[in-house]
Amino acid sequence: MSELLINVNATETRVAHVEDGVLTELMLERDSSRSLVGDIYQGKVLRIMPGMEAAFVDIGLERAGFIHASDISAIDSDGIEVRTEAPSRIGELLREGQFLIVQVIKDGIAGKGARLSNHLTLPGRNLVLLPRSRHIGVSQRIQDSQERARLQSLLESSLEASDWLDRRGFIVRTAATGAAADDLVEDLGHLHRLWLKLQERLARPSEVRCIYSEESLFVRVTRDLLSAKVTRIRIDNPEAYASLCGFLEDYIPEAAALTELVGCDVPLFESETDGENTIEQQILAALCKDVALPSGGDLVIEQTESMVTIDVNTGSFVGRSDQSATILATNLEAAVAIARQLKLRNLGGIIVIDFIDMESAAHREQVRKALLEALASDSARTVVGEFSQFGLVEMTRKRSRESLPRLLQKSCETCAGEGRVLREDGAS
Repeated sequence: MSELLINVNATETRVAHVEDGVLTELMLERDSSRSLVGDIYQGKVLRIMPGMEAAFVDIGLERAGFIHASDISAIDSDGIEVRTEAPSRIGELLREGQFLIVQVIKDGIAGKGARLSNHLTLPGRNLVLLPRSRHIGVSQRIQDSQERARLQSLLESSLEASDWLDRRGFIVRTAATGAAADDLVEDLGHLHRLWLKLQERLARPSEVRCIYSEESLFVRVTRDLLSAKVTRIRIDNPEAYASLCGFLEDYIPEAAALTELVGCDVPLFESETDGENTIEQQILAALCKDVALPSGGDLVIEQTESMVTIDVNTGSFVGRSDQSATILATNLEAAVAIARQLKLRNLGGIIVIDFIDMESAAHREQVRKALLEALASDSARTVVGEFSQFGLVEMTRKRSRESLPRLLQKSCETCAGEGRVLREDGAS
């Protein structure tokens, strides 16, 4: 059973995606540090940095945003991006003091400002509007060729029958798999009305300001994660419940019946269990660097400023066959656990995995394939390399927001996060 649990209080919102009692993903947003990904601003270019092919842009926040030349396209008189074969230099694209419409594509992390782009996107339930493009496409995550062709044809016919006089670009989302024409037409109408409102705001005088803010966290997550597998949505805040029901009735009416307002006798995250641990306990476990594997092996996950390292150990698992079979079984189990932990902890950037050494090339390929299959359900883009000569697997995972440990923890003021004390005999 797959369900969404939504906990809303005065200071923060948490949304847990739970499958058969096991926490698979946790989204958290505090009022003091709301995610800005998807928000659109009218910003002002503060500084051009030719050496980095980038610029700093004031969008009205404490720290200026950062935009790279690769995330900028010139806009023609019809408001459409002009793509060129050769990349343009930042000095050709922007000038200091210029006003620029940008969208946040990555929250500020580790003291850095938000990452920006002028390639705008506006998500609906089944479609993503590309208001500065005329490209029509289907999500690459939909791999069935017949379904891709059906959705492409359905979108084009729906556009011809819609109110979009000035045709813009669209991408069919993965959530649209199996969608009917009415589903796309409804999304087109919603996105059309939204774009008209944004155009009115864009016509106002040039000043640094927010033009568009994404929906509340619980609405965004429900919109993006809701699928046929989700059988229940439980929420513990009456106002948030009313807001979510209103959204669902307008855009996903069949899901409104799945939504349930729960009482506060037992905290929502304390009442749910995987048979042994409540959701709160599973969240606390996700903050520990050690992760036990069912067979007795374990993972050690370390997050540093430059990368994430994951070490796989056999632990107490001795297996029932020869050593190579024991190592293979542990590594296969670890591959599945690693994919879950990366998603749950929202770890990104460069990730180095030290699987237990395997002499067999066939075993190494089997483990890598298991890791790829386990990562297939992750919405974040991942790239996995081959085993290196040292038996390491290097991979990357797209990072758009801060990791769960860094959201919920801070460095010890006494030891500055080092976690070490001097020996009494004075030896180093």
